[in-house]
Amino acid sequence: MQIGQSAAPAGAASSTPANVASLRVFVFALFFIFGGITSLNDVIIPKLKDLFTLSYAQAMLVQSAFFAAYFIVSLPAAAIVRRFGYMRTAVAGLLTMTLGCLLFIPASSSGMFATFLLALFVLAAGITIVQVVANPLISMLGAPATASSRLTFAQAFNSLGTTVFPYVGAILILGSLAHVDQTALNAAELAAYRAAESQVVVHTYIGLAIALAIVAGLVWMNRNRLAEHTGGQGDLLDALQLLRQPRFAFGALCIFLYVGAEVAVGSLIVNYLMQSDVLGLGAEAAGKHVPLYWGGAMVGRFLGAYVLRVCSPGKVLAAVGAIAALLLLVAGTGSGAVSGWSLLAIGLVNSIMFPTIFTLASEGLGERAADGSGLICMAIVGGAIVPLLTGYVADASGLRISLAVPAVCYLLILLFGWYARRPLQRC
Repeated sequence: MQIGQSAAPAGAASSTPANVASLRVFVFALFFIFGGITSLNDVIIPKLKDLFTLSYAQAMLVQSAFFAAYFIVSLPAAAIVRRFGYMRTAVAGLLTMTLGCLLFIPASSSGMFATFLLALFVLAAGITIVQVVANPLISMLGAPATASSRLTFAQAFNSLGTTVFPYVGAILILGSLAHVDQTALNAAELAAYRAAESQVVVHTYIGLAIALAIVAGLVWMNRNRLAEHTGGQGDLLDALQLLRQPRFAFGALCIFLYVGAEVAVGSLIVNYLMQSDVLGLGAEAAGKHVPLYWGGAMVGRFLGAYVLRVCSPGKVLAAVGAIAALLLLVAGTGSGAVSGWSLLAIGLVNSIMFPTIFTLASEGLGERAADGSGLICMAIVGGAIVPLLTGYVADASGLRISLAVPAVCYLLILLFGWYARRPLQRC
């Protein structure tokens, strides 16, 4: 998934030309890792929904617990970067992610949904810290004039992760989806059943924990390759003043809406494709379609990079917002393959939304760009709120009607694109 420009960077940093290439590889790996792990939520949601017999709204608490970390951890993470620098903060983030993965072990033993939410929150806190490092760091590793190109290329690795991880996760996690009448089990049998069935989730995240620990060790060994000046201070109250600027405030709102809509749609794909009047797939087969949603975003980034060079970014954003809303209308009112593939196609038009919204909102901020970036990172909390609202609507009115929630988000993004279609220079 395309997520967040980071919060305020540390002080000036530099690296010798010999180190730049290896540091870029390190950052690309971070994009791949946090993108992939985030997209696993789309696979774990139907597993936990079945395991704990959850409503759609309850299942969406997975995304709420995960994305709430962006709102809570973003600014503290920025403070860690200012105090300890990028490389050491990256290690802290990777180790926090490792801890989150390991917390799936006691979560499984407890047989309680709430403990899985705690594990996901800790995992997301680590991802937030890593993102606070990754976005500005890739911009620093080269000439300022080509920073956007490097960031777009790095985001392609994020999309690669969101394409690969759900496919593998569908095999490992959903392939063993059991069908047991839980109402026939007593309390002890139910706890034992849930603990046993959740082991497939645990094994997946233990493997991730091992990989993350290895990456953290490699980063620590290379922590001195980037010369940094740390100890800078930030002013949150001053940063909040940016919300008085209509264009920036509208843009930050659209980041909230975009992430929320993207996550909501991705979270519903498996259950939606399993519907008899859509594709009628089994859980594993439906899960294997999730990478098509995220893979569309990867393809769209390469196409969008060219389109944005020759067309007005605001007009392009308005167009893809309109297309996304239209696809949701087709998915919600159609049936069969047309309905299913319309939902999956939204990934393609999602591709350019985040960087375009971010650029349009931040235009003219100058020296205050870092403050704006920090606030935009906090707006990613939309991934915690919009999916939950979508789940409530799905429970009350059905999956098809619930698609209206992300559709409204995309329509507001359309309006922002049109509003910000002309260049703006702030004083």
